[in-house]
Amino acid sequence: QVQLVESGGGLVQAGGSLRISCAASGRTFSVTWMGWFRQAPGKEREFVAAIKWPGGSNYYVDSVKGRFTISRDNAKATVYLQMNSLKPEDTAVYYCAAKKYGLDFKGPAGYDYWGQGTQVTVSS
Repeated sequence: QVQLVESGGGLVQAGGSLRISCAASGRTFSVTWMGWFRQAPGKEREFVAAIKWPGGSNYYVDSVKGRFTISRDNAKATVYLQMNSLKPEDTAVYYCAAKKYGLDFKGPAGYDYWGQGTQVTVSS
């Protein structure tokens, strides 16, 4: 089992920045990808970013490229999502997820473990 705990969400004005964190514990050696997803009210959960674990490439949805950065600290078993130039449409609950197998890092169904989510609200 892998446990994921997100932190760092909050309320920010449009154009501002936030960094959210995801601390992993348990059998983290079994993880191959860590991802961030978000879900706005009335919408499906969507892929935001993913990073190969413990090292390698990262990927983003087009709508956040150039504004969001996913990174990791292997020593702390923590993944971060730095969000800059935030827009009201970024408002959502952000979830951290961990994947053991497979290459499809964009599909939420392929992830094995999920955090509880952290709310990010961007005011206009």
